[in-house]
Amino acid sequence: MTDLKPLDGEALLARLPLSGIRGKVTPNAGMDKITWFRTGGLAEVLFQPADEEDLIRFLKVLPEDVPLAVVGIGSNLLVRDGGIAGVVLRLPVKGFGEVQVVDGQTLLAGAGASDKSIAGAALEAGIAGFHFYHGIPGSLGGALRMNGSANGVETAARVVEVRALDRRGNRHTLSLADMGFSYRHCGVPDDLIFVSALLRGEKGDREDIRKAMDEVQDHRETVQPIREKTGGSTFRNPEGTSAWKVIDAAGCRGLQVGGAQMSPMHCNFMINTGDASAYDLELLGETVRRRVLDNSGICLHWEIRRIGRFLPGRVVVPAEEAERS
Repeated sequence: MTDLKPLDGEALLARLPLSGIRGKVTPNAGMDKITWFRTGGLAEVLFQPADEEDLIRFLKVLPEDVPLAVVGIGSNLLVRDGGIAGVVLRLPVKGFGEVQVVDGQTLLAGAGASDKSIAGAALEAGIAGFHFYHGIPGSLGGALRMNGSANGVETAARVVEVRALDRRGNRHTLSLADMGFSYRHCGVPDDLIFVSALLRGEKGDREDIRKAMDEVQDHRETVQPIREKTGGSTFRNPEGTSAWKVIDAAGCRGLQVGGAQMSPMHCNFMINTGDASAYDLELLGETVRRRVLDNSGICLHWEIRRIGRFLPGRVVVPAEEAERS
């Protein structure tokens, strides 16, 4: 890691054939402005397409040797301090955030639409079954990629079909079966970029829907540190128990590394108390994983997505590797 090549967004920008591209292209973009942790390194180039056609045009001319990473609104994302080489693609609300009512039970939503906006559109249309999205602080693209769920309802229960683009800009339509959903996971290759989805609920009473959404919000405000700089749930629930229970049993509630802390309020939430680096946050997470493994034999799996490069001398070793060494 000592010979880590510095990112050079201007040099990469010069390589990209951007004639006719209408979206926003930013070299050396600060990912700390995007992620909810408010920390992390630069994106060598950040691209925010104007719309789907603009994205297709960009993908068709993007050199194959340039890495491409797709991010959402940054609510469940940790960008390492060394930044992200290549192009980071972010689908903006303008162009990818529209939610259309197709009929009395069905919505067509762009992948850049926030989960809350989908819940709100369903409420206005009198479509029940989307109240759980009111409690997920992310976008539809992320919910599709990780089968986002809350209050006992999964994204998989609402998907009819998903529309996606591959790295070459070709369109694909995926059925529910094609998505390969399981707990906090979908089976679609990482190089497919979700652009929209057809979602189905059922006809409902607006007052009942509003009540269900209020209950979701009340629950979040009561048990989660939603006003902190956090990435939401840090680890997936192990089979047969909850992540917070095994974290608590291992004595990790309130555990702190640098400016990173496991929330005293909900110990499966990792928070930036003010000046945490991405290294602090990831090191804290792996420390928790190691202590839980030692205490209960349970290997926790990250729910927060971690991308980018470590800085030299600040590499975080996964708990499993630390156990073997």
